[in-house]
Amino acid sequence: VGSGYIGLEFSDVYTALGSEVTFIEALPDLMPGFDREIAKLAERILIKPRPIDYRLGVFASKVTPGIPGVKPVTIEMIDANTKEHVETIEVDACMVATGRSPATKDLGLEDMGIDTVRGFVQTNDKMQVLDGPDGKVVDGLYCIGDANGKYMLAHAASAQGISAVENIVGREHMVNHEHIPAACFTHPEVAFVGLNEKQAQEKAEAEGWTLGKSVGHFRANSKALAENEGDGVAKVLFKTETEEIVGVHIIGMHAADLIQECANAMAAGTTVREIAMMVHTHPTLSEVLDSAFKGAVGMAAH
Repeated sequence: VGSGYIGLEFSDVYTALGSEVTFIEALPDLMPGFDREIAKLAERILIKPRPIDYRLGVFASKVTPGIPGVKPVTIEMIDANTKEHVETIEVDACMVATGRSPATKDLGLEDMGIDTVRGFVQTNDKMQVLDGPDGKVVDGLYCIGDANGKYMLAHAASAQGISAVENIVGREHMVNHEHIPAACFTHPEVAFVGLNEKQAQEKAEAEGWTLGKSVGHFRANSKALAENEGDGVAKVLFKTETEEIVGVHIIGMHAADLIQECANAMAAGTTVREIAMMVHTHPTLSEVLDSAFKGAVGMAAH
């Protein structure tokens, strides 16, 4: 239930072990958290060649547990809009992969006058706890990780913890969550940092700048071809006026490792032209990014 990162990763594992998988997704598209172009490519590479089918625009309204080897699990589905029953399926097991809820109920926050949002503790960019949405700072109290709901990833929590300590000892620091990379560990991997294309286009229209886009292909990379991993792309989104990188999305071999260069560049304020002039080792997968960076400024890698 759910076709986000967790659902996609487990479908990758279970199909590799010989299982058939069915996604039940409430939204009209698979992989709703992904950049749309990357999601369509992921569907072609990760889903269509495998024993995976899916139902879109439906809720799993009722799951009746089964007994392994005796009785199947029954899942009843309703239309996400009309709430009318549409289908019932029987399966060996059901995995709910629709996200997580914070375990903050028994921390005594209410006794301190702190209002949460669906259990998530509200904080400012210094990780200081607020007494509610857009509220006042609660002196001496900090909240990091999944409990604040800003970015539910282990490395984001670690960065927030470091930032909180820096602020506690008087060295002001703020985490820019748009510069924190994320990855989906499938075969091949999917990774991104910053805005997706739709978000970037909306921001460009609102702020009055022009969105640029450049794509590098794994099929043009010698190491990817040598590994028989030619499927995939790296997409770079940037402001054409200032050449500032606003987002990078990768699907392909070792995407989770490749995205770090892009996250570092964004955090350091490196422009797409500056990184296009940096030398990338040959033959390596990093040349896929090199091709995209160079293409952004009208250059060719070869």
